[in-house]
Amino acid sequence: MATKQTGTGALPLPTDAELGILQVLWRRGPATVREVLGELAADRPVGYTTVLKLLQIMHEKGLVERDESERSHRYRASVAEQVTQRRLVGDLIDRGFEGSAGRLVLRALSSRAATAEELAEIRRLIDELES
Repeated sequence: MATKQTGTGALPLPTDAELGILQVLWRRGPATVREVLGELAADRPVGYTTVLKLLQIMHEKGLVERDESERSHRYRASVAEQVTQRRLVGDLIDRGFEGSAGRLVLRALSSRAATAEELAEIRRLIDELES
């Protein structure tokens, strides 16, 4: 399991299943197992005990925090979405593109069409980096 240093110590990168749960928590905020299940089940079949076990594992890893003050525990992401995305992209750049962010961007833009808004944001970022 890949780990990266963060401000709070080494946290593992989330697995695909864990990332799906984190995306639910980032979108809706703190949630119970049943609430997370409701959102995940809209896309694919998943069981309550599977989501519960994943959240317990994620809690042990430090990926989520658990509020035990109510009967139904509420979970929330312990790291912001942008921080996790940055770590995932950094890992991908290191492993798949030999440390070259430029090669990643070129491959990404050649494999999927970017919207006009995305291209404008990319141009703005390039201009900002050049000045």
